[in-house]
This record gives sequence, structure tokens and C-alpha cells, in this order.
Amino acid sequence: MTNNVHGGPDNNNKAAAIEKILEESDGDANGNRETDIRKKQIFKGRYLFWLAYQSVGVIYGDIGTSPLYVYSSTFTSEPSYDDLLGALSLIIWTVTLMVSIKYVLIVLHADDEGEGGTFAIYSLLSRYANIVHRDPREERSIKMERVEASSLPRTSKHTRSFIEGSAVMKIVLKVVGVFGVSLVMSDGVLTPAQSVLGAIQGLRIVDESISTATIVGVSCTILVLLFLVQPFGTSRIGTCFAPIVIIWLGFNLFFGIYNLAQHDHSVLKAFSPFFAGQYLVRNKTDGWKSLGGILLAFTGVEALFADMGAFTRSLVVAVLAAVVGSQTMVTATFQLLSQIIKLSYFPQVKLVHTSKIFHGQIYIPWVNWLLMVGTIVVTVAYNNTTRLGQAYGVCVILVTFITTSMVSLVALIIWRVPLPLVLLGYLVFGALDGVYLSSALTKVPEGAWFTLVLAALLSSIFVLWRYGKENQWQAEASDRLAPSEIIDWSHADRLAAKDIPISLRFTSTFGSAPISVIKGMGIFFDKSGLPNTTPTVFIHFLQKFQAAPAVVVFFHIRPLPLPSVPLEERFTVNRCLGTLTSNVRNQFFRVTLRHGYTDEVVHRDLRSQIYEHLRAFVIREGAMSDAHSPRQQETGNFTTSEPTSSIINSSTILPIPESYEGGHITINAVTKPNEIQEQQQRVRRGLVSLASAYEDQAVYIVGKEQMRIQELMGCKPRGWCRRIALAAFLWLRSNTGSKIANLNVDVDKLVEIGFVKVV
Repeated sequence: MTNNVHGGPDNNNKAAAIEKILEESDGDANGNRETDIRKKQIFKGRYLFWLAYQSVGVIYGDIGTSPLYVYSSTFTSEPSYDDLLGALSLIIWTVTLMVSIKYVLIVLHADDEGEGGTFAIYSLLSRYANIVHRDPREERSIKMERVEASSLPRTSKHTRSFIEGSAVMKIVLKVVGVFGVSLVMSDGVLTPAQSVLGAIQGLRIVDESISTATIVGVSCTILVLLFLVQPFGTSRIGTCFAPIVIIWLGFNLFFGIYNLAQHDHSVLKAFSPFFAGQYLVRNKTDGWKSLGGILLAFTGVEALFADMGAFTRSLVVAVLAAVVGSQTMVTATFQLLSQIIKLSYFPQVKLVHTSKIFHGQIYIPWVNWLLMVGTIVVTVAYNNTTRLGQAYGVCVILVTFITTSMVSLVALIIWRVPLPLVLLGYLVFGALDGVYLSSALTKVPEGAWFTLVLAALLSSIFVLWRYGKENQWQAEASDRLAPSEIIDWSHADRLAAKDIPISLRFTSTFGSAPISVIKGMGIFFDKSGLPNTTPTVFIHFLQKFQAAPAVVVFFHIRPLPLPSVPLEERFTVNRCLGTLTSNVRNQFFRVTLRHGYTDEVVHRDLRSQIYEHLRAFVIREGAMSDAHSPRQQETGNFTTSEPTSSIINSSTILPIPESYEGGHITINAVTKPNEIQEQQQRVRRGLVSLASAYEDQAVYIVGKEQMRIQELMGCKPRGWCRRIALAAFLWLRSNTGSKIANLNVDVDKLVEIGFVKVV
């Protein structure tokens, strides 16, 4: 062994530089990084232009094709010129107020990190006010922005305090947010049918002998084709559909100008709101009821907000444009379902990210096929746009009314807009929504009941799942213990002076029994990844066997909303009990594996990959203990206070310090030769025990959690309702959970530990 002496500021600068690199690489003391937090994507230049181009093909297709079926749903017989003029005036001013002013200028600013929809507004409010109980696993990916009460205006402060202190308001906001999502998803079933039927019915202009069966058959064929192309992704579909919408809107523009010049330019009078008012006064009740058809002129505006996360002579173009218009609601359904999954209102299902550039664009296979079946059934059942229009408008206007109400809360609490301005805006837009809503509700007996029932059914499923998850989190809270609460590390500290390996014991809470050592390495899957807790599966493993593997690894997989995570940034390793100097028979590590949605991280070589990172960690730990020899890390803590305890991947850009090269530790100005030998021995002993455990066996250990409903005491109705709800939740859970067989690892190296939790 060669002992070189490096003194002076150069060595200190190298140690400081290494420490800085480690701190920047591994994030905070809990192992969290800035990339773990979901953020809005911001685009510039050609990507912004490309995204805008795609949005024409996806979002604006719905709004642009609304004229195809507005008049057929508004008038059941030949209208007079004055009624046409009045209806057109209503359309112009409603679109101006609803789309251009309310949504474009106000609502689109109430996004939650780039995502839109009523549930995104609810999620946004939950980051600024304590109104939701979050999944412990998701807390680290949410950026809370709740400000001190002293920083809020009086009205905003009182509003927030009222909402946070009222259990009823929390439930109302939750249900309203979920119901808004369900209404848009119900639209996802009706919109394709309405758009395509409206275009195909135009074939009768060419040939009146075309039968209803032919129209329905052609419509269903087109709808099947629409859903078959969904796996190609929003980006490709939007890019292909955009020219169709541009051509369609161009035809509308040029033919409109031509018709105004050649036939009747007097319809320009419709830009005066006088004719809209005159229409309502003249037709009285019938005029009010016709608003339920006129509101179809701005269908798609609810999807304009929901899709933020993603992003005659012209008969042929009209048909193609109608198909494109259907895409809006399909995309919105995918986006909204992904939002409610993130907040634990629906089981985790397969989400396919379809773009490496635009991270929010997703595709959900089973939802796509369910929408296809539902749309075809609706097309066959209603078979014309007039009947479909009766069922269609209620969802649209209910969503806009809910949006108006929730954005008003955002304006008060988050934007801190003065109360008089908020009330003025709510009265104007709320009254406009209310007038259309009251008219649309008259359609409930005529067909709108279908969408309301479907929305209520979806809302019930979402709320039921969330209720079950909250009870599950409460039941699991008893297992959120730090390792030091289970294992008596002070026993090891008292005997640390002895030069023999020490066996660990349980704490007095768990009986103080000795913990036997099992040869090998145990990789315990940690679903929560919380830095101050022990994986539930490890707790039950200890209790059942009163033994622990020689090397214990708490392994957590953390998906990030990115296409890929560089190899050198994927792994984070730290010790969750003890240090390199601890003279115990067991070594405890925590490994976090971060990955993007295109990365395949669970594979056959995962065990060896984890071992290599553990080995690199021990080497670097020894090197850094040399660079920081005057400072000793505390033992028994869950994570050490030194930033150097969290070391990343062995093949990273981090250099191995000169104080440890080729297995030899060099001496700095404050290190003594006998300390060097002790450090080398500790590193060598750590590496040998690690290699020995890996060679003996390295197994994956996963938990199998079963849930049992608490027995009822008495015959209270509330208790029975709770039991029925939880039974439904457990049935859904058992039929939607991922199976252990789906893990792409060696089955003969996989151990399952079962345990039961009472909810």
C-alpha cells in the first residue's frame, strides 16, 4: 500500500467539489429531486408552432363543426327569416361571450401545471388550500403553494378558511369536480355520434332516397375507423387532421363571403344583439326552449379547456371535418381520466404516452374501445341528430356552469381578485350559463336523461374508489414506522467496541427478541418510497420470521413524467440504518430507481444492476469518509445528516476522489496512517459481505396486501352503507390490481409475503 500525503487547500477544494456534485445530484436530505415534481411544459419556436398546428386538428375541430347540427337541433320545422336572424344573433353573441371571453381570456388561465378541466381546477385549489387528503406516495410530486394567511386579502383569507374548515364544502368541491369530469366523458360518447351523423345526413341533399339504415351504417363504419387510429397518438392524429379542419374552415370563410355577396348580406345585422333579444321576446317560451339547441354552437368549448394537457358543395370536407371534430372529445376523455388516476379516484390502468416531445399526450387502450362501443350503440339507438341533440346539450352547459363556479373560487383564493369583480363576473357568466341550463334541462325527459345517468354512474365509481383508497391509507398508517422504531440500534452501539459482528434486536415495542441473519440479499419492494418509513412488506417479514437478510434493500421505483431518465441519474442509494463503521451482521440500504415512461427498468438483470450500485456506493462512502474524517455521521438515524450519504449510480459523472484509487486510500493532512488502515478494512469488509450476500442469493420480496372490512357493531344504517361501499371497492380492487406474474423478473427469485389490513 502506498501512502501519499496531500495537504493544503487543493485537497480541501476537491472534497468540497465532490460534495457539491453529490448534493446537486441527489436532491434534498430525503432523496427527493426537483425532477420528481410535476411541472408545466413550456414550448417555444417550432415546437410551439407544431403544437398549435396539432391543436387545430384536435381541439378546434369540435367547435368548427358545431354548425353542422345546430339548426337541425334548434328548429323542428321550417323557420322564418326573422327567426333565422335571431338565432344567428344568439349564436354570435353566445360564442363571443362563452368562448372568446369566458374560456379564452379567463378559464384557460386556471390550469393546473398545464392541465385543464374541472378536475384540474379542483387539483389547483387543493395545492393552495388544505381541502384534500393525498396519497402519501404522491405528496412528493405535488408542489404545494399555500401561502400564509397574512399574505392574503381579507376576503380571500376568509373564503379559504371557510372551505378548509367545512367538511361539507370539501365534499361538495370533490363531488362537483368529479361530476364535471364525468359529464365531459359522457360527451365523449355522444360527440362522435352527433358530429358524424350530422355530416352523413347531408348525403340526403344529394339523394333523398338514402335510407336511415344506410346513414347509420356509414356513420358506424366511420366511427370504427376513428377509434382504430387512436393508438397512433394525439400528435400524429392532430398533424394529419389539421389540414382537414383548415380546409373546412376555409370553405366556411370563402363560401360565406361568396353567399353574402351574391345572395343576402342582410344577415350581418345579426351582429347586433337587438335581434337576439327580439327573437326571445317574440317567441317567448318557445324561444327560451330553443336555447337548448343553440347552445350546441359552442359545444367543444369544454373540451377546449380539458384538452390543454395534450394541448353541401363541401360535403366531403364536411364529413372529414366531422370526424376530426369527434377527436376532440376522445382526446379529452383520455386526458381527464389520467388526471383522476393521479389523484386516486380510479384504479391504475395502462397509460400509453404517445409522444416523447409533448409529455401530456396519452392514449388509454381499454377506454378507447369502450368509447367505440358506446358511440356505436348511441348512434344506432338515436339514429338522427335531432334526437341526439336532445341528449347532448345538458352535459355541455352543466360543465360550463360548474367551471364558472370553480374558477370564481380560483379568482378569490389564488388570483386574489377583489370580491366585487369576482361577483360581477360570476353574475354575468353564471346568469348566461343558467339561462341555457334551464332550457337544456327541459330535454331531460326527451333523451338528456341518458347522459346524466351515465355521468352519475361514472361519478359514483370515481367517488367510491377514492373513498376506499382513503380508508386503505388510514389502515396502512399503522405500518408507517421508521426502522429505528422496529430495530434496536442502540444495542449495536453499546457493543460497537467489540471486534466481532453484532446481531440486531427488536425494540421493546416489538418484544426485544434477537433478529436472526438469513444468508443473501433481500430486495424489498417499497411502494411508497417515503424517506422516514419502513416498507410494510419488510415489517411483516420481520414479524413472521424474526430474521432479516444479511443485506436488506428497500427498493422503490419512482416514475417521472418524462420520456426518459439518463442512466447516470436513475439510481439513488443511501443507508437507512447505520454507516460503514457499524459492526453489525446486517446492512440496510434504500435504493430509488427513477424512470421515464419509455424506460424499461424492471428486467432480468435488475438484481445485478442493484448490486453494482450498492458496491459503488460502499466504495464512494469509504472515499468520502476519508475526505470528511474529522466529521462522524450519526448512527441509528433513518437518513444520515451528511449529504454524502446519498450516492448515485456507479457509472455516473461523479469522479472517484483521489483519496481512494485502485482500492487504496491516500492520506490527507489530517488523516493518520492507522485511520487509513481502519478505513480500508471497513470498505473491504463492506464489499466482501455485500459480494458474499449477493453470491449466496438475491431475491425480490413483494407484499400481497389483503383487506378485510371491520365487523359491524350494531345495525346502524351508516355502518351498512360503509360496508357496502367498501365491499364494492374491494371487488374493484381485486379485479383491477396488477398481478405479481406481470413483473418481468426471475420467478424463482421472487417471494411474496401476504398480510391483512382491516378497513
